[in-house]
Amino acid sequence: MDSTAVQFISGLVIYMVIWLFSVSAHEAAHAWTSWKFEDDTAYMLGRVTLNPIPHIDPIGTLLLPILGYAFGFFNGSVGVPLIMWGKPTPVNPLKWRDKDKANVCVSLAGIAVNLLIATVAAIVFKLLIVGGVLTGMNLRVGMTAILFQFIYGMIILNVGLAVFNLLPFPPLDGSRALQSFLPASFEPLFNILETYGFLILILLAQMGIIRILVTPLRDLILYLLGI
Repeated sequence: MDSTAVQFISGLVIYMVIWLFSVSAHEAAHAWTSWKFEDDTAYMLGRVTLNPIPHIDPIGTLLLPILGYAFGFFNGSVGVPLIMWGKPTPVNPLKWRDKDKANVCVSLAGIAVNLLIATVAAIVFKLLIVGGVLTGMNLRVGMTAILFQFIYGMIILNVGLAVFNLLPFPPLDGSRALQSFLPASFEPLFNILETYGFLILILLAQMGIIRILVTPLRDLILYLLGI
């Protein structure tokens, strides 16, 4: 096996481990928070777990990330598809106590967890640099190269996942949280957006609009994290 194949496979494994952990934490946070508001729907389905298997959607969690990584690797770019997802966490708002508060908390729980993961990873990253474990001389070789890829990837992917989900377009988390603060007159609009939301996201992504919206906030968060 040549060095390019080794580099591709090792990089893909690291990337998928990071992605599966991050999306599992995101969906588990939704499930756990909904459970705390007395909706046990996701809990009973085994979704309050970091085990990735219950959170996997074959296309959104496996196929698109792998294809995106491969495309980026062989074309010399990042290549991570902007739209990829875990299996949606089922909730029953009729079971929630304090429905509006629950809707906001459940919607934003995944985003909060991704930002927490990115923050912890950034702290570890800085400690490894200060401690001399990661240096400019060893970032490309041996185990330190793998460690760097893993921690840096954990930061970048979780920040990107959090910022993307903040966008106020259904079915993203930001739109669900925003819905609690808007008057009832906006409900018909949200119903239409819910129906066509995924197609709208794909169109906006292809037009580059999603990247324009996401990049400034992502860069701001990375700056605040010192990355």
